[in-house]
Amino acid sequence: MAARKATLSGPSYEDDPSPPAAELLDLFGDEYTRKVFKAVSDEPRGGRAVAEEAGVSRPTAYRRLNALKDAGLVTSKYQIAADGHHREQFIASAEHLSVSLDGGDIEAVVEFN
Repeated sequence: MAARKATLSGPSYEDDPSPPAAELLDLFGDEYTRKVFKAVSDEPRGGRAVAEEAGVSRPTAYRRLNALKDAGLVTSKYQIAADGHHREQFIASAEHLSVSLDGGDIEAVVEFN
């Protein structure tokens, strides 16, 4: 199984075995991960807002967000709120995932913003 990362800014693919296709399939095979990813795909959100939008507990949302960040599919940035607190906002960095089966091999291609 292999995965390729593609950027929308250029026509060429960057071969990169990380995350492997198996990891991508495992991630998106999980219902909660899909819900969490959809929540940050709609718009950047903080962890609490992700949990609320996805209909999952905050610990579940943060576990899935961390797994998606580790795979490079979600990024985060900190914003300073009016009250002075720093709040992490999660943003989907992956825009498109395609999986193909060719002669028993599984390939996943991820297109990033």
